[in-house]
Amino acid sequence: MSENTTESGSDGFSPEERAAMKQRAAELRAEGKRGAKRADGLQAVLDAIAKMAPEDRALAERVHVTVTATAPDLMPKTWYGMPAYANADGKAVVFFQDSGKFGYRYSTLGFQDTAHLDDGELWPVAYALAAWTPAVEEKVAALVRAAIS
Repeated sequence: MSENTTESGSDGFSPEERAAMKQRAAELRAEGKRGAKRADGLQAVLDAIAKMAPEDRALAERVHVTVTATAPDLMPKTWYGMPAYANADGKAVVFFQDSGKFGYRYSTLGFQDTAHLDDGELWPVAYALAAWTPAVEEKVAALVRAAIS
């Protein structure tokens, strides 16, 4: 895979991003049962990302940041062991599949049927993700915005 570019200039989450996510998880747990469920889902996603190979992990972390910033109402959770983001009904809308999951040469950003990406009789629901660039980030954000519209 090619070198990954992130906003922080390094691969993966910055220490500040990690601290903020831990703080948010604690806040959600303090909110009660629904908040605890969201916090547990967030922790499961972060744990799944942490287990990935470094190149996949860097991509997954940028996807996570982009999805959660673009669609804060989507709930992080794991889905078949992959980071995913679900709607209010608990159904996965978008997911990230690392290349190591099934030995693929690229990671995949995928959308389930709950995503509103319909476009006529044929439309893509999965995208190969080989590197992170500002253009990729904008495309992912646009797809997520469309998926939740």
